[in-house]
Amino acid sequence: MLNIVLFEPEIHYNASNVGRTCVALEAKLWLVRPLGFRLDDRHLHRAGLDYWEHLDWEVLDNWAALVRQFPVFRPWFFTKTAGKIYSEAQYGPGDVLVFGSETRGLPPGILAEYADRCLRIPMHKHVRSLNLAVSVGIAAYEAMRQITNGKC
Repeated sequence: MLNIVLFEPEIHYNASNVGRTCVALEAKLWLVRPLGFRLDDRHLHRAGLDYWEHLDWEVLDNWAALVRQFPVFRPWFFTKTAGKIYSEAQYGPGDVLVFGSETRGLPPGILAEYADRCLRIPMHKHVRSLNLAVSVGIAAYEAMRQITNGKC
């Protein structure tokens, strides 16, 4: 029903926590290389606790490989530079929520190509960014709330 993409994630704890959120929502997790951690890292599985075995996930080598996975690609890109707030978007089944790396965010080229699909999570001006796993949780639950008409 929902796809979560971590583009070049760097921190295994964030990826694990996002994986747990994906299990809770029955969403698929996509990881786009390069990754800042090894997939066999014990910390990756420990942070995901016993949920990792229930996670539907896939790792892809690059952005183009990800886009090719979807017959209809309906992405939403999360960036602090977007003008539109995440709760103003109209989410639907099969949507793809895309989050950038913890230190670099999403590449400017991708954001420019999909400028009308960029969203932000509001925060106080003194906060540079939210934790990646927190951002995914905020956005994914709003998307699922809309998709299921509040019955998730």
